[in-house]
Amino acid sequence: MKVFGRRDLPEEATRIANDPLPPAAAEPSVLPTAALRERVLKQIDIAAASGLTPAALQREIEHLIHEIANEERVGLSAHEQSRLAEDLADDMIGYGPLEPLLRDDLITEIMVNGPNNVYIERSGKLERTNIRFRDADHIIAIAQKIAAKIGRRIDESSPMVDARLRDGSRVNVILPPLAIDSPCITIRKFSRHRLDFAAMVANGTMSAGVAHLLGIAARARLNVLISGGTGSGKTTLLNALSRLIDNGERIISIEDAAELQLQQPHVIRLETRSPNLEGGGQVNQHDLLRNALRMRPDRIIVGEVRGSEAFDMLQAMNTGHDGSISTVHANTARDALTRVENMVQMGYASLPLRAIRSQIVDALDLVVHVERMRDGVRRVTQVVEVCGLEGDVITMNELVAFEFEREDEQGRILGHYRALHGRPGFFSRLEYFGVDRAWTAAEREV
Repeated sequence: MKVFGRRDLPEEATRIANDPLPPAAAEPSVLPTAALRERVLKQIDIAAASGLTPAALQREIEHLIHEIANEERVGLSAHEQSRLAEDLADDMIGYGPLEPLLRDDLITEIMVNGPNNVYIERSGKLERTNIRFRDADHIIAIAQKIAAKIGRRIDESSPMVDARLRDGSRVNVILPPLAIDSPCITIRKFSRHRLDFAAMVANGTMSAGVAHLLGIAARARLNVLISGGTGSGKTTLLNALSRLIDNGERIISIEDAAELQLQQPHVIRLETRSPNLEGGGQVNQHDLLRNALRMRPDRIIVGEVRGSEAFDMLQAMNTGHDGSISTVHANTARDALTRVENMVQMGYASLPLRAIRSQIVDALDLVVHVERMRDGVRRVTQVVEVCGLEGDVITMNELVAFEFEREDEQGRILGHYRALHGRPGFFSRLEYFGVDRAWTAAEREV
């Protein structure tokens, strides 16, 4: 396929190309990289280029750069020519300087704070990279390409957008004047490696005993709320829990940005929709939850509760949809219940506080708290039973807790899990599903 056509060159360039020994051959000329980039782009057949693979397009661009460098006597090494070709190919059919970061499976988060200020998260730790954008307009161009892929718009009139990439990675963009110094892009990468409990035990997220307890909770259809801070591993844990759901169940997932990796054959995935430019057409989690109740679900999985839809989630758990799972941002398991309580009040201020707490107690069986600790490892730090009400206070029973011991020479946190050996309030449910003895054995493993 012919992607590049040789355009008519200026008279001087033609003379140089045809003269084997030009007078100035001894000194390479200095053609600015920006000018060279523009020269290459002018000779590209966009329609033909779009049909090439990234590798093939890069080879074509590199060949053209080599030709122009020879014609103009530009002093570019082979490595520099290859790097420029890669950058141009990434800009044309990818996301520019972000492409090498998106291809690196070890990177979990990408944070663009400015043209020369790009950070990543790798193994739970932040690192500054040497990735560079040409200028702020280059960042905006990449952000607009991301938004356009899913039919959204980002500009001065709509300076914030949540989007997702084709692989499911979650993207947030905010532009000036809201972002004072520079346009910012934050990408939570979608892991290609689906972690199960065995992998989470191996990487230190939990012990084998804790994994067995949580697996039993999923099989016994307990309602579970996973809490934790931003980037603590809530969604990863939810995905691992969901792998234990029976294949015969109908599951409906509800998310702001679809990122769950449910493996069962009978899954309906619902995703919210932002308002259009006229401010209409919005569909939020509250709307989707109410609709999901009419779709005959066996289990409802809410990716994350953020607002008044918390009330609908509690209603669903209280109306026969046992085994539902959701996540919430919180600092501790106790804080998670307080947050749910506050979110219900946001939409239903007239409800008495005791009625809300009674709904929470009736709906939830377990709160599992995960935390990204200072060594970068994401760990399950609490498994707490929601017991009941004493007066107006929700009582909780800590079944499992991670206890810090020390830090090793590599800075890794060492500790152990402490388990409460006793009968939880939902023990009759465990007996009904025939997993009561397995639960007792798992407690001894913790």
